[in-house]
Amino acid sequence: MITNFFVLSPRGDTVIAKTYRSKSGVGAHERSHTEAFFRKVKFWDGVAPGTPGMDTTLGLGSGKAPSSSEAEGEGRDSAKRFGDAPPVFVMPDGYSYMHVKRNGLIFGCATEKNVSPVVVIELLSKIAKVFKDYCGTLSEESIRKNFILLYELLDELLDYGYPQVTQTENLKAFVYNEPIVVTQVADTGKMINPKTASASAVHKPVIGSVDADGKKTSLSTNQKNEIFVDILERLSVLFSNNGYVLNSTIDGCIQMKSYLAGNPQLRLALNEDLAIGRNSSTTYGSGVTVDDINFNDCVNLSEWEHGRTLSFYPPDGEFIVLNYRMTGEFKTPFRIFPSIEEVEPNKLEIAVHVRAEIPDNHFGANVSIEVPLPQTTTAATCNLVSTPNANGVNAEYVSQEKKLLWTLKKFPGCSEQTMRAKVTLSGPCTSQIRREIGPINMNFEIPMYNVSSLQVRYLRIAENMPGYTPYRWVRYVTQSSSYVCRL
Repeated sequence: MITNFFVLSPRGDTVIAKTYRSKSGVGAHERSHTEAFFRKVKFWDGVAPGTPGMDTTLGLGSGKAPSSSEAEGEGRDSAKRFGDAPPVFVMPDGYSYMHVKRNGLIFGCATEKNVSPVVVIELLSKIAKVFKDYCGTLSEESIRKNFILLYELLDELLDYGYPQVTQTENLKAFVYNEPIVVTQVADTGKMINPKTASASAVHKPVIGSVDADGKKTSLSTNQKNEIFVDILERLSVLFSNNGYVLNSTIDGCIQMKSYLAGNPQLRLALNEDLAIGRNSSTTYGSGVTVDDINFNDCVNLSEWEHGRTLSFYPPDGEFIVLNYRMTGEFKTPFRIFPSIEEVEPNKLEIAVHVRAEIPDNHFGANVSIEVPLPQTTTAATCNLVSTPNANGVNAEYVSQEKKLLWTLKKFPGCSEQTMRAKVTLSGPCTSQIRREIGPINMNFEIPMYNVSSLQVRYLRIAENMPGYTPYRWVRYVTQSSSYVCRL
């Protein structure tokens, strides 16, 4: 199925590599292939393999000096935005390379066979999940410290390049090494409600662990009965230049990570007025309506129809209980109102007004707003009109990427923020140059808030177990997937 597997760091260093079969007649070192792959991913130019000027062995340049006309063409092409590399592409060495990115790391593989890309992408995602479950955290440091454990996992996960055992709980019987716990670099949960669990509480391996000195950690000797539940929603919204919503979608999921001793059966109850399908006859007035929903294989749906209750035995590690999708009209957390005014033939004034329509007891965290500008832009200055409660507000012109970048560490609910920019062009603003402005792209995260109003009514153990008092941590997070406004 796959020829080799590798994990690359953000700098391109090979952290883990394993070859399952080698191509006959090829004696090139494995490192040269991963280096060429990383360069292609890092500096994606949109060039198809086999184009003139490309080396046929490793995908490198031919080394010929370009002519003056080619150099001018490269100067013009360097301004193009090619975006990120696709997850699947063919290199001139004849291999198909596939990869996924997780926490800055690149999980990749190569194959010379005609395999299904979707299957391989799912396999890479599964390997990344297993690594995270057994290491606790997924980072370059945790992989380097646990490389013996991870190579042991790879021996059980793949056999001659074919997947064998990919479930976290099934791998426990074959794994004998203990993970080394890596201390978290920073606590990212300080801005969120202090009553919630700390960020390090959920980053525990699924098996007994040791520290750097080889001693058993407190997590394995005195582990609490805890279960973590995340209701994650990703929004895809398209606004018109007048601020009206043209298209809106919510992609949500409920994911869990269980540290309960004895693996008891759990019961999870959602909104009683939850209806599935827009044409569903079970809609209860102004209840929650989702377009479609799918469940994990471990979920028992015997009580779903009449009580909206799920029962299941939680598997080891992090898993998704259900996925749901919602389209149609819903209250967007932020509204964007842009305007463009041509003050002089070569000068523009761009104003972006953003209104937070979430309650005042919530806030948007790590908000960033990007406004692409024409390639003829020579200078731009930004002015901000912010409310007193907003933190970490900054706006700047990024000359290399020809865009305005507006960032806010904290965007309070029921507040309004405005950015005004004066843009100077090298020539007059024609209709073609005007079309190069935008669209506006917004990224954000809203802790302890969800747009769909899907709620967890209760999470409890199915059987009455005296003296068994588990800790339940429930968190709601709303993130932007594609939050775009046309200009």
